[in-house]
Amino acid sequence: MIQTEEFGNMLLLDGMVMTTEKDEFVYHEMIVYVPLYTHPNPQKVLVVGGGDGGTIREVLKHPSVTNVVQVKIDEKVVEYSKQHLPNIASEYSNPRVELSVGDGFMHILNSEDEYDVILVDSTEPVGPAANLFTKGFYAGISKALKENSIFVAQTDNPWFKGDLIRDAIHDTKEIFPIARLYTCNIPTYPSGLWTFTLGAKTHDPLDVNVSRFFDLDTKNYTPELHKASFVLPKFV
Repeated sequence: MIQTEEFGNMLLLDGMVMTTEKDEFVYHEMIVYVPLYTHPNPQKVLVVGGGDGGTIREVLKHPSVTNVVQVKIDEKVVEYSKQHLPNIASEYSNPRVELSVGDGFMHILNSEDEYDVILVDSTEPVGPAANLFTKGFYAGISKALKENSIFVAQTDNPWFKGDLIRDAIHDTKEIFPIARLYTCNIPTYPSGLWTFTLGAKTHDPLDVNVSRFFDLDTKNYTPELHKASFVLPKFV
């Protein structure tokens, strides 16, 4: 953890920026709101990774959600975030949150027909996280999801990880009837342009009825941005 003048407290893992107090809301709102607004009634949500707590914070703003299971391989990141990023890691005492310390890959493989939404808020595809970017993992996600459900995974930036993104969307298309790629802009991440891969069994995020969007205290996400985020630069 380092303190910066422009971005406040900044969490780094292995020298790479994971999140900052100033711009974290962009990432966390986009990984959460797009799938949870696409699903008509999300109740049980799984978060793989996301140790800073921002993803579960945003999930819990959705009134239909009754249970959030977070699987994190290293609890130290969670405890560190509680201490140094309290505004981000603010919901770990919420009774709807269940924190499980373990391997997200194995948790997925051992789950079946259980979750409405799965969010893969992982680090770079190295070490234990490498398995979270494989076709086998996406197939496991499909099995762990209930009928008519959705998953989203962060899939890095198109400037330096184009092959990873192409593989992710290709593998998702082979497993899910609906596969989409969407983006957002995060100043402290490499290149600033970030992607998310979405797989859905039934509900297309481009066909969302914006009239059902309820009023949330967001800083970035809007119904208009929801659809606009799927408009990709030509090189992507």
